[in-house]
Amino acid sequence: MNQRFSATRRGARLARLLAAHQLTAWGYPHGTEGHDTVVLVVAELAANAALHGRVPGRDFALSLAHDPDRGVVRIEVSDTHPALPARLAPAPDQAGGRGLLLVEALAVDWGVRDRLGPGKTVWAECAVSVRYPVQCEVVAPHRQTQGTEP
Repeated sequence: MNQRFSATRRGARLARLLAAHQLTAWGYPHGTEGHDTVVLVVAELAANAALHGRVPGRDFALSLAHDPDRGVVRIEVSDTHPALPARLAPAPDQAGGRGLLLVEALAVDWGVRDRLGPGKTVWAECAVSVRYPVQCEVVAPHRQTQGTEP
């Protein structure tokens, strides 16, 4: 799954919602092992792209890939800002600055790489182990028999 978003708070929120939807489609519904971890990591990386990686007039991109054999979901968030993300040690009373610390704690692995064109891609791999069957309701088509009303 690949999608571009505006480098805004709204774009970051939409990236998180799309990731949650995609995970459910892959068999990892809300509240299951892996789902909430992946959604939180997507939220942090998308927020960083919108807040710190923002270049006026440019979007950020989210890519999700599921590798069921390895039991991981790979998250990639690309932006066009050239600065690499900084892992900070925020003061205890500081409101922000913990995003990459959360990513590091939750992901199996993570890193940063150059991308084609300006900017960089921050990636993370999160463990997802138990898949649940995707529930979908099958609705039979309505058929009217002759001489009866619906």
